[in-house]
Amino acid sequence: MGAPYGPAEDDLTTLVRVAVYRTARRLRSEAQAAADITQSQFCVLASLDRYGALTPGELAEQERVQPPSMTRTVAALDELGFVERGPHPSDRRQVLVHLTPDGREVLTMVRRRRTAWLTEALSELDPEQRKAVRETAELLLTMVER
Repeated sequence: MGAPYGPAEDDLTTLVRVAVYRTARRLRSEAQAAADITQSQFCVLASLDRYGALTPGELAEQERVQPPSMTRTVAALDELGFVERGPHPSDRRQVLVHLTPDGREVLTMVRRRRTAWLTEALSELDPEQRKAVRETAELLLTMVER
């Protein structure tokens, strides 16, 4: 199977944890190579793409971080030109964070790079292995969406 994972090598929990962690780390490194942004910044861009304009508080809740952390993330993305802050239509005390065209372009570039890496890795597997990966991915999604 590859390099040993320690004393609990045959333990399913350890194997899944290590496999998911290493896969996520590799996908994060692909994002970093595509655009010099952090994983947190990428997640904010992805949330804005998925849900549309949100307040910093809504973004903090969505990303499960504290509001001050989100304020710093939004400020960094604004400085990079990937988001814009604008007035809230019904509450002047609030601002809405919008994805800019440059932010959408970075998001697309990162997704393409991640997809290319994963497509290449999957292409090296035989059809039965790809089927097993598909089934495993579906089960992992079921586990995390409970």
